[in-house]
Amino acid sequence: MKINPNGFREYDARWLYEKDIDLDGITDLGKGLGSQIIKHTNKTNPRVIVGHDYRSYSEDIKKALTNGLTSTGCNVEDIGLSLSPTVYFSQFNLNSDAIAMVTASHNENGWTGVKMGIKKGLTHAPEEMSELKDITLNKKFVNGKGSIKKIDNFKKIYSKDLIEKNKISKKIRAVVACGNGTAGVFAPEILKGIGCEVIELDCNLDWSFPKYNPNPEDLEMLNAIAKAVKDNNADVGFGFDGDGDRCGVIDDKGNEIYSDKIGLLIARNLASKHKNSKFVVDVKSTGLYAKDKVLLENNCETIYWKTGHSHIKRKVNLEKALAGFEKSGHFFFNQPLGYGYDDGINSAIQVCHLLTNQKKKMSEIINELPKTYQSPTMAPFCKDEEKYKVVNEMIKKVEDLKKQNIKIDNQSITEVLTVNGVRFSLSDGSWGLIRASSNKPSLVVVTESPTSNERKKNIFDFIDKLLQGTGKIGEYDQKI
Repeated sequence: MKINPNGFREYDARWLYEKDIDLDGITDLGKGLGSQIIKHTNKTNPRVIVGHDYRSYSEDIKKALTNGLTSTGCNVEDIGLSLSPTVYFSQFNLNSDAIAMVTASHNENGWTGVKMGIKKGLTHAPEEMSELKDITLNKKFVNGKGSIKKIDNFKKIYSKDLIEKNKISKKIRAVVACGNGTAGVFAPEILKGIGCEVIELDCNLDWSFPKYNPNPEDLEMLNAIAKAVKDNNADVGFGFDGDGDRCGVIDDKGNEIYSDKIGLLIARNLASKHKNSKFVVDVKSTGLYAKDKVLLENNCETIYWKTGHSHIKRKVNLEKALAGFEKSGHFFFNQPLGYGYDDGINSAIQVCHLLTNQKKKMSEIINELPKTYQSPTMAPFCKDEEKYKVVNEMIKKVEDLKKQNIKIDNQSITEVLTVNGVRFSLSDGSWGLIRASSNKPSLVVVTESPTSNERKKNIFDFIDKLLQGTGKIGEYDQKI
């Protein structure tokens, strides 16, 4: 039995299959998860829905996981080949006690993993992951007798739910790119169903991912979508990741639109119809939300929260927000638009509604936003055992600078946000962020200025100087 403890991440579990985990290890994971579900639901035979992505070994993984779940007393309902959002949706539609999705999302071939959840619409948070790790590695399993039931054609129920609520009146030509991942059997059909003219790009399933990994943040994938948009004179391009919970967007001119800006456009589009709404965004997102005139006119509030799909999902749920947007491309739509979880196809549908309502080209709509100069996400090396201490030191330092009214590039610090590292805002709306990476031995640094590229760079130089002063920082993965 093989199971590497490092595979238990903050929000899900991922391993290199056979190198870091074997089928017996997966069965133990199933036993751990089953025991955890029984503890949290107080049921002897809770109903657990499972699905899997299109990798050559995913069905074997699912079978081993299912064996573990049933040995604890869980009654497993198997919906077959799925996207993560299909499994999340099934918990509402079939009213189950928990879910488990076998997927390694956009990771390279050879990876496997499980996304899981007990409370409807939410996936495991760090506390539940550490509990699961403890139960699994220390074999604190319960014994019971569960069952397995196959549910046929659930894809149709999931697709119908999205199509029927979202018909569009305008013909939109959309490039739909799936990188040969599982979204290929879902996204084209659903977007055609709502009324789009779809141009398919790598939508046939091929678990070897012959061109590139299905990842909408991957430049190769974005460049391929941009070319297809221009070649086909399309209105928009959508790129979906391996398990369909994220979506990247390319405008009609072939330019990538960062997900935080897409989120703001969607929020603006929803604001007039849903006045007094709340939106949740992660701390890496553009500062434009806070001062956006359309959102303010409609009395909408934006809450900046911790980066990570599990954190944003929970905050959307807690605040009863209308939607949540994460810079990495996870978007969460609450009732009446969705069930609170991240669904890349629903994200693409909301962009289609935006195009229908605005009666303008995507490139024109994006140009209506004030221009900002955004840095990429930069990650300087910092040891896992030191990164949180360094961040705490930075919080104190920035708070002291604000108290002393010390200016950065001639700008006063107007706000210091410490929900996830430290994000300081300046009087002109510029900002800088320092936080610890949740899954790597590194920090995360982001800067943005609505004023100039130079100010964006000056804020980075200021942050870098503070970090270098700690003596705990190594090389950056990229720099401005």
